[in-house]
Amino acid sequence: MGFFDTEKGVNEYIKMAEGFDGTELIKILQKFLPLKSTVLELGMGPGKDLDILNESYLVTGSDYSQIFIDKYRRQKPDADLLKLDAITIPTDRTFDCIYSNKVLHHLTREDLKKSFQRQKKVLNPNGIGFHSFWRGDEDENYDGLLFTKYQIEELKKVAENDFEILAIEIYTEMEKDDSIYLMVKNK
Repeated sequence: MGFFDTEKGVNEYIKMAEGFDGTELIKILQKFLPLKSTVLELGMGPGKDLDILNESYLVTGSDYSQIFIDKYRRQKPDADLLKLDAITIPTDRTFDCIYSNKVLHHLTREDLKKSFQRQKKVLNPNGIGFHSFWRGDEDENYDGLLFTKYQIEELKKVAENDFEILAIEIYTEMEKDDSIYLMVKNK
């Protein structure tokens, strides 16, 4: 059983993430992605970024945790939500953008490559992938939850075969220069 498969894990995450959302990241995305574009958010968690994205885009939220999906659906019964994992992304639908905020770092390095290969198929032609990661060199395991940290060069290598890199920047979320965002365009 995974960290997000229990109420305890989900509630612990919600408390840990309090005060943080993707507002600044979404402002960057808006410079590249036209209004009313279709967006798939991978790993919506409690739905903070989903709500912000919904102000500008036609958004489908997704998570591997049924608990997160059920919690969000209780607040917004008409929300477009999918239960899926970020590696195989099992859907026949396609999107103009796939967005994740500190989600793909829970994958192993090998699974991140698989996720990007699958995202290429789920994105429309010229579609945009926009993802944020923790920056660093080490992997951490917190209560069975993997945190894979990356440097810019490694992320470039993972993405450049399948995508054109539009932007890759270091930014600060909690501590100076602790994060990286990567924006790619489907070739």
